[in-house]
Amino acid sequence: MTIQATATPRRTVRRVRTAAAVLLALGAALLAPATAAHAAAGVSVTSSLGDGRVDAEYATSITVTGSGFQSVQGGFGGIYVLFGWVDQSGWKPSEGGVVGDDYLYIPDSEAKDNQGYQRFVSFPGSETEASAQAVIDASGSWSVQMTVPGPQFQALDRSGNATTVDCLSVQCGVITFGAHGVKNAANETFTPVEFVVPEAGAEAPATGAATGSDASAASGDAADSADAAAGATVQDAVAIGDLRLGMSTATLTAGDVLSFTARGFAAGEQVVASLDGGVSAVGPLAAGSAGEVAGVLQLPADLAAGTHLVTVTGAATEGVVEAEITVAANAVAGAAAATESGAPAWVITVMLVAVALAAVLVVANIVTAIVRAARTRRARTEVAA
Repeated sequence: MTIQATATPRRTVRRVRTAAAVLLALGAALLAPATAAHAAAGVSVTSSLGDGRVDAEYATSITVTGSGFQSVQGGFGGIYVLFGWVDQSGWKPSEGGVVGDDYLYIPDSEAKDNQGYQRFVSFPGSETEASAQAVIDASGSWSVQMTVPGPQFQALDRSGNATTVDCLSVQCGVITFGAHGVKNAANETFTPVEFVVPEAGAEAPATGAATGSDASAASGDAADSADAAAGATVQDAVAIGDLRLGMSTATLTAGDVLSFTARGFAAGEQVVASLDGGVSAVGPLAAGSAGEVAGVLQLPADLAAGTHLVTVTGAATEGVVEAEITVAANAVAGAAAATESGAPAWVITVMLVAVALAAVLVVANIVTAIVRAARTRRARTEVAA
């Protein structure tokens, strides 16, 4: 009688490979829906002038609503909602886009009660949720109120210099991307808006105001006078004193808030402050009657340890004052950001358990195959004898 001693181990190895493949496929199937469960992110902008429209002359209050965004329960950060301009050819931070080169926005404080130019929408249960103006719900939806100051605004270029953006010449709109330095391609969007001049008579004239052609002429004269006055203010702005910059502390940890004060600017001058030429920024802030200004800068949670430069710039006088700060790395925030960029913790746990079970089954089946092979050899020897 002939016994095929090698048949059983081969069949066993095939079964082991099949079981391992099934378990790994199951883990991959669990992972795939978790990272792609959200629909494509989208944003709508509405105002009293209509959908996607803002005033071409004055400040406009807008309602910004998002849907289909990725919502990570307990994840670090969330999204920033900003108003500005983007280079459509590749502005997204996840694709290498850099502030000052590929996109510009109106700087503002990251405080909850800021001027309304910038909004922070937190992940649900995030450690930074208390400082957010809104929270992304489980379906990926959120809504915030913002302010568009007008068609022109000042931003900071890569060198930290103030630059003027004219939204009547370039396309501006609402920008969203990952907050606190976390790059998240799923939550990066740009929604263009249109600057329009409200129709005549949209607002009732003030008591005693002229009407008809007289009103039009008066309106034109007033606008010309305002433009002339504005030009004179910028042109004739004179610094009140020597520029000085003071900070609450010169040693911080990444993710901290830096409070600062500056003096010497022209009264009423627009001032912007930046960290390392635009890594973080706040403004425009209006200088007081004595040329003083105060604000806060939010340090990114993933800011590298070392020495960093704080720059405060005046728009009219072009005065610049700088100071250095020392920043320590935030290890906790870095780990949280790494977790957010991957799958949720429970999915990773399931994957690890699946792989561990597959490894156990492989070892068990190999041992079984060896034992069966030994028994087969003994049986063949006994038959031969």
